[in-house]
Amino acid sequence: MKVGGKHYRTVWMEGHTVYFIEQNLLPFEFLIRMSAGYGQTCHAIRTMQVRGAGAIGAVAGFAMAQAFIEAEERRDHSIIEKAKSEIESTRPTARNLFYAVEKVYTAGCTSPAMALAEALGIADKDAEDCRKIGEYGNSLIKDGFRIETHCNAGWLAFVDYGSALSPVYKAHSEGKHIFVYADETRPRSQGARLTAWELHEEGVPHTIIPDNAGAWLMSQGKVDIMITGADRIAANGDTANKIGTFEKALAAKALGIPFYIAAPLSTFDLDCNTGKDIPIEERGPDEVLYAEGPDEKGVMRKIRLASPGSGALNPAFDVTPAGLISGIITEKGVIGATSDGVMGVMKG
Repeated sequence: MKVGGKHYRTVWMEGHTVYFIEQNLLPFEFLIRMSAGYGQTCHAIRTMQVRGAGAIGAVAGFAMAQAFIEAEERRDHSIIEKAKSEIESTRPTARNLFYAVEKVYTAGCTSPAMALAEALGIADKDAEDCRKIGEYGNSLIKDGFRIETHCNAGWLAFVDYGSALSPVYKAHSEGKHIFVYADETRPRSQGARLTAWELHEEGVPHTIIPDNAGAWLMSQGKVDIMITGADRIAANGDTANKIGTFEKALAAKALGIPFYIAAPLSTFDLDCNTGKDIPIEERGPDEVLYAEGPDEKGVMRKIRLASPGSGALNPAFDVTPAGLISGIITEKGVIGATSDGVMGVMKG
């Protein structure tokens, strides 16, 4: 996608160095960071400088390739197993991370050059898969549709195009008159900070809404379709996504609003029979208790939002049962969120 008229990918690799857009600073500052080694790249994933299913997967693949390169340069192959374990521990819920690490690790057992080639190929495929998701998802969006989304599943969450927002961008580019409601997505406000920024950059009409306003808007007939992304999809179609997705799916089902998940096949995990098998990441309480943003002079400040005498629980994801999902938009088409639908496409 473009920022200020220039095309960027969210993450990329040149030589042995990983480059990425620093997402913790958006939308207030656009900054490219670089990571010369797998340890620094792991830190970028863990601290959410890079976030989103596809972007995490691509960067994890790059990190694994960096580990093979470092092992060869230092003639210390014990680095490889240590690095694999460290990379996989950065974000436990995102399936794309494990998918990329395993593929690059397998390729790297042949040579570091093969590891690098595999990592670059995974990133390119992620971008192309998301482009196709946009084409298939666009067929679900009619002129005049009002679309709600949760968290950020745009190009910042993938290498390019995005998953849930890719159909939105395709519809907008074709001249369809659409409007997007972006859930703020507490506690990290990815919808208010990232999705809204993306939509603004692309010129897509939108507004930010509180997380607890979605059901009311649906009940007023102001939402025609809801599309979100996913971090892991079980074999039966149960889907893990940013916390708050489950309750939106419940509201959509009760009010007859189509609820779609958009995700590439690399997000599917057939080793997880149901959503109960998906590990749910729990993050620190400070994300709930504090907020960060620039003051009137542009200086970033952190302020407490909650009672000083209280702690906080911070599950990062929840699981939406397959029965609440109208369909899953993939690079191979729109499939049913059922065991037969998911497994049929995966095997095909």
